[in-house]
Amino acid sequence: MTYPINMTVKPDVSAHFDDATNTITYIVKDPNSNHCAIIDSVMDIDYAAGRITYKAADKLIVEIQDRGLTVDWIIESHVHADHLSAAPYIQDKLGGKIGVGEKIMVIQETFGKVFNEGTDFQRDGSQFDALFKDGDTYNIGTMQAFAMYTPGHTPACMVHVIGNAAFAGDTLFMPDGGSARCDFPGGDAGELYDSIMKVLALPDETHLFMCHDYGPNGRAIEWETTVADQKADNIHVGGNKTRADFIKFRTERDAQLSMPKLIIPSLQVNMRAGEVPTDADGNQVLKIPVNGI
Repeated sequence: MTYPINMTVKPDVSAHFDDATNTITYIVKDPNSNHCAIIDSVMDIDYAAGRITYKAADKLIVEIQDRGLTVDWIIESHVHADHLSAAPYIQDKLGGKIGVGEKIMVIQETFGKVFNEGTDFQRDGSQFDALFKDGDTYNIGTMQAFAMYTPGHTPACMVHVIGNAAFAGDTLFMPDGGSARCDFPGGDAGELYDSIMKVLALPDETHLFMCHDYGPNGRAIEWETTVADQKADNIHVGGNKTRADFIKFRTERDAQLSMPKLIIPSLQVNMRAGEVPTDADGNQVLKIPVNGI
């Protein structure tokens, strides 16, 4: 298969694990310049206290400043339901364009209704600087990247392929973690299987970087694997498991799962590119829809 970028380039990847949400944020640097991208940043929230802080984002900012890097992109692999994005906070400090998949508009329309957003809430993705279509390319310094549309977990999921690395979002977990749930509005287990097969058609040596890890069976947290390892060992799709088997397993498994503890604030913030909604007086507020999700 032919891909639109040079996949022999080896980006410099720095991973930051957030204990509170089991999220891994990445600083991805062009090996031939001082330019970088940030993928899936985290904003801290004490939900019970209604308090937002930026400890995780500040760690990224300090590293980038200490290394003398220039941020070209702040990428969201999808609209996360388990953590809040710090994209606008980072952009204010370091610059860069905020990018997400173009199907963000589907998410905005769906959850704009759930949270009873008024007509002031734009549902056209205009909160973001760039909306990626399947196959779109962009540059991080001299290094090329492309966005791969991978729906199933959500309608707006994208895997970002940067040189010989691919940043999987929630499309895949580590081989012993399997795959993400598909029971959110717009999710579809069959679509997720097809998306995973699309990712696993990348060259076997492609490095895959996960957005989350939960340390199954007590192992240490990990976030990097390869296409070859996933094809051989992924517990949900590896070893030539069929689409029908995956749909049956994923549907039965999802029916047993509770909602992520931060889904209500995460969706409201992340569909706005990381901005916290405000009331008529300009105060930051979050809504709790009853029996709405």
